Amino acid sequence: MPGTQGRQGNRKVSCEECYFRRNLLCALQETEPCATFRPDHAQLKPPQQLRLVFRQERATRAAWAFPSAQEQAALHA
Repeated sequence: MPGTQGRQGNRKVSCEECYFRRNLLCALQETEPCATFRPDHAQLKPPQQLRLVFRQERATRAAWAFPSAQEQAALHA
């Protein structure tokens, strides 16, 4: 069948091939692979995080501002 080269078919896996068992991270005493089985050759790295990029300031002044003390005094005098 085309496209099936490289696949291992229905090969049965064992706990001895598990990443966690080989790196002494497994605490289970099971004889058959559990739900957390991961092949030892798998890349178990977290995905790369996005970089934090700071944006340039768009406006140099605020769109509005409170009146200064002198402007407030002139309004209420």
